[in-house]
Amino acid sequence: MSRKQSSLGFGLIAGALVFLAGCAGQPVSSPEDIQRALAAEDGEMPNDYVLGPTDVVTVSVWRNDDLSLSVPVRPDGKISVPLVGDVVASGRKPEELADSIRLSLTEFIREPQVSVVVTSMGSHEFTDRVRVTGAVRQPISTPHRQGMTVLDIFLSAGGANEFAALDNARLHRELDGKVVSIPVQLNQILTEGDIETNYRVRPGDILAIPERSF
Repeated sequence: MSRKQSSLGFGLIAGALVFLAGCAGQPVSSPEDIQRALAAEDGEMPNDYVLGPTDVVTVSVWRNDDLSLSVPVRPDGKISVPLVGDVVASGRKPEELADSIRLSLTEFIREPQVSVVVTSMGSHEFTDRVRVTGAVRQPISTPHRQGMTVLDIFLSAGGANEFAALDNARLHRELDGKVVSIPVQLNQILTEGDIETNYRVRPGDILAIPERSF
């Protein structure tokens, strides 16, 4: 890993730690902020993925196997494509990169058809994670997957330990520069099948489960 990539990774880890610290003791947010945060549930799905350094992409050119390749995005944000040379990939969606390559190939091939598929999402290693902290069997930080819910990440953490205050759980979500604290009724989800607060999670979300007061 290059020094630049290492610095990026450490910076993202530090940012996550600051975010976790800000969640400690976070009171329930206002109904208006909660509504806005929950309205953002469906954002940042795979079709919106933006490429960055260390991502690996497969470029396929129909009927031109010699021009097809699998290549990582370099630290300078570019990839090298036969005939075309260096192409800026970082900051673009896969379909935008495909369009750029297709336009460049029109000088050499009649009506080229190009597709780009992301095969490794290294640049989002830390920003596209969800985390579970507090009174669980195993606090975790795990990659976000489309369709993940509060219950999914709770069970991935091994469930609650014997000290958990399940109905005081909070889903913390960063929105517009501040942390929104959303109440989650985990006991009702687990024992009554009430999934009203089994929210879908977004990249960067933190599920915090406090201990009971004795």
